[in-house]
Amino acid sequence: MENQPNILPFKKINYMLMLVGIGILVLGFVIMSLDSEPHGFGPLGLTVGPIIVMLGFIFELFAILYNPKKS
Repeated sequence: MENQPNILPFKKINYMLMLVGIGILVLGFVIMSLDSEPHGFGPLGLTVGPIIVMLGFIFELFAILYNPKKS
């Protein structure tokens, strides 16, 4: 069992960071849907929500590219 190669492309920390990024994305979309203005033209739908979604995508990119140091 010890000599089997790791078939997963990422480490456990990468997958955990990706789950956090997905949570940030979902939070951004939920914030956009909470806007009380018609068609989402209020501050939550036009500014706050999209910024959080963009931060979620940036975090996802970081989670994919993160390479934990070998000890």
